[in-house]
Amino acid sequence: MTLCKDEACHVIEVGAIRPALVRAARLFAETVLVPTGLLYLILHTAGLLPALLSVLGWCALTVGIRFIAGRHLPGTLLVCAGALCARALVALALSSALVYFVQPVIASVFMAILFLGSALLGRPITMRLARDFVSLPVALQTHPGLRRVFIQTAALWGLGRLVDAGMSIGFLHMGLDFAVLSRGVFSSLLTVVMIGVCAAWGIRSLRRMPDVTFRFGRRPAAPAAVPA
Repeated sequence: MTLCKDEACHVIEVGAIRPALVRAARLFAETVLVPTGLLYLILHTAGLLPALLSVLGWCALTVGIRFIAGRHLPGTLLVCAGALCARALVALALSSALVYFVQPVIASVFMAILFLGSALLGRPITMRLARDFVSLPVALQTHPGLRRVFIQTAALWGLGRLVDAGMSIGFLHMGLDFAVLSRGVFSSLLTVVMIGVCAAWGIRSLRRMPDVTFRFGRRPAAPAAVPA
């Protein structure tokens, strides 16, 4: 239900849900499934150095192809590719296989600093990432209430990443098997929960704004002209 008048209302175009889910799945494959598979396979066949170089090469290839082709570079892809590169570069600098097991911790800390820092600076990175999935009117991008919501969600996600880092360190101290269980089950579960929390918080906050409303699905096509 819209509380604002049409002429004064900012409409957030959510678009069709299915294409958004397809884009999310593609980003997940590009930033999680493929690089993780490459790292695991090459680590056990060729060693640590080729495995880490394969991750860096995959990140460069994924971003480079989109850039050269003039395609849109989603903010989500840039953030995840940057996190992967940071993990690989740290492991290369230390030249230690142990870093492979603490890479997710480094990534979580990096993401926490990135999101919490953007919230503290008043330039929430979540606003950039949201544009990959919803259409924000230009006039709404400077809306103080909307910026406040994105600052809050950036802080929530940053805190969630800190919890993830602490959990991973705790399980790593308990042994390798527990560390694998943590990254494969509990970390993924925490990520899903935090996505739901951030989404619910953002939607609830936006729905309470009297001059903001949502539009789901594609815009209806204009009716065909009736022949005379």
